Amino acid sequence: MRELATINGIVSPYTIYPKQKLRLNAAVVSAGKKPVARHRQATTSASQNTNKNSSSQAKSNSSVKPVKPVAPKNQKGYGQSTPNKNEKIVNPTLNGDLVQWSWPVKGKIISGFSHQQQGNKGIDISGREGTRVNAAASGQVVYAGNALRGYGNLIIIKHNDDYLSAYAHNRKLLVSEKQMVTAGQQISEMGSTDATDARLHFEIRFRGTSVDPLKYLPK
Repeated sequence: MRELATINGIVSPYTIYPKQKLRLNAAVVSAGKKPVARHRQATTSASQNTNKNSSSQAKSNSSVKPVKPVAPKNQKGYGQSTPNKNEKIVNPTLNGDLVQWSWPVKGKIISGFSHQQQGNKGIDISGREGTRVNAAASGQVVYAGNALRGYGNLIIIKHNDDYLSAYAHNRKLLVSEKQMVTAGQQISEMGSTDATDARLHFEIRFRGTSVDPLKYLPK
């Protein structure tokens, strides 16, 4: 499981969503969708073959509890295009529609975003060891560690059901998992872990897909 997570850049708590692409070595499959469909089809076929005309059997099948979805009901990506208006929002910070982005650090961009499959999935900003790194928006820390090869000391923040931001190559992490942070709050010190020099590798991910941070950050 951890090897699969590493291949796909998925970190704790290892959440995947319907229609998300997963890599199994060179192969790509859709997560969640087909296995559930096959299971339900097999269950339905078995029920029909046992007794096609049995109303009691049909009634029994209708009482079976549905499979619990991986993503929350108000997930705006993948499985559901619009949120449930009647559902109460538990945490407005994580479920708000808008994210107010700010630059995590000041410095020169030495590597830009690339749409190529093996290209840079964020931007790299140069700086000095120990430079203050701030949260680009308010949210909750969902990962803080160094288990992902190539990222060094890494922090990932969840801003809502759609957006995550990632901060890599840090020298020192100043926040922990499940901690709530606010925009502009210092979360780490810039470093060179798993990098050739001091820099911040910064990513924004929309529904699991890396997007160009320069399209979201202020001019």
